[in-house]
Amino acid sequence: MKITLAIAVACLAGLAGLHAAAQTAPAPSQPLTPIATLDVPRYMGTWFEIAKYPNSFQKKCVANTQASYSLLGDGRLQVVNRCLLADGQTSEAVGAARQQGEASSPKLKVRFAPAWLSLIPMVWGDYWVIDLDPAYQLAAVAEPKREYLWILSRTPKVDSTTYLSLLERLTQKGFDISKLENSPHIDR
Repeated sequence: MKITLAIAVACLAGLAGLHAAAQTAPAPSQPLTPIATLDVPRYMGTWFEIAKYPNSFQKKCVANTQASYSLLGDGRLQVVNRCLLADGQTSEAVGAARQQGEASSPKLKVRFAPAWLSLIPMVWGDYWVIDLDPAYQLAAVAEPKREYLWILSRTPKVDSTTYLSLLERLTQKGFDISKLENSPHIDR
């Protein structure tokens, strides 16, 4: 696996510098707030995973994790998650998402279970856009309990200054950034 050395060094330096800030970060007792509005058509397309909180359903992914979003005719979204496995194969999961509330709501529900289970509320997970730059190039997605966190970008590499600034904002939102795991992207 090949990670850009400059980004890796900058991220490590930034994480070390933010460690002290994380210790004085606001406790997650404050409710998590998403961004004010989401322009769903602008959000569509491919997003590369830059970092995440480790989770069981992505355990086998070793590199090149990305998500592609597209609008479906019934107002829902299709979500296609892909990643590279250790054996060189690509894993793909196809799901659906729906907005919660009005058309500009940054709160979505996502399901990767079969469609026939969609009436069961527990198969839908919260997907809140909690940080998004004005150009729709860098995003942070989480859920209200802060158990899951993903940093997504339109490109597989992010400028270190921009990334460190996002980490500072996430710390202020009560996230423990020391739990973040970088998601490598390699040429194949």
